[in-house]
Amino acid sequence: MPSISTKSKIAGTRAYNARVLFSGSTEPERVAVVEEVIKETGAILVPPYDHPDIILGQGTVGLELEKQVEDLLKDSRDKTNTKGDSPLNAVITPLGGGGLLAGTATYFSSEPSTYVFGAEPSFEGGDDGRRGLACGSRISTVSTMTIADGLRTPVGEVNWAIISDVKKVRGVFSVTEEHIKEAMVLILERLKVFIEPSAAVPLAVILFDEEFRQIAEKEGGEKGWDVGVVLSGGNTTVEAICRLYGEK
Repeated sequence: MPSISTKSKIAGTRAYNARVLFSGSTEPERVAVVEEVIKETGAILVPPYDHPDIILGQGTVGLELEKQVEDLLKDSRDKTNTKGDSPLNAVITPLGGGGLLAGTATYFSSEPSTYVFGAEPSFEGGDDGRRGLACGSRISTVSTMTIADGLRTPVGEVNWAIISDVKKVRGVFSVTEEHIKEAMVLILERLKVFIEPSAAVPLAVILFDEEFRQIAEKEGGEKGWDVGVVLSGGNTTVEAICRLYGEK
């Protein structure tokens, strides 16, 4: 784990009787430690995101999200809608290594009426997915110290094949550190949901990215879009949040 990981994340990992080894904060630094452990112990790496099984597992988020929305709308949905379409016009997830976005996009690929988007931090080139789509090729290295620490990894090779498929992922957008903090405050204060900065990135895109808003407003018409937002985690602490908002 990165040496700057939150205390709660480290403690939670150790609670499963894991031996935690620390590395630097960037992807190359983590890979170097992993390779050394494998060399010394013969351990087998379970990839954190870049593997078909991981993609399929994280894709169940789409299934759960759709079910939650259907339950919420059960009494208020238009009873004349009998086509069986997904109740969501769009779904947006954080994008780091890409397992969550690739899995969600794979699930909703059978729902052509639901668009899937990714959300990244723009700080220090953390938006490698967005930039990769713009230039037509995967960006293999990322070195960013964005506050969205769960999204500091480059998009994986297996995931890239899915994310770069326009039939599965419509687009990827990025936001600033300040926008992430504003979205996080909104979720904490209005929804009373405790999340980490990485989880706030999709809502920040919805609130602040003009290109995304223009697409939604143009295609949603007067009714607008019903957008599912994946809040991907709460690996932070009260102390870390205080430091985050205590910065001048």
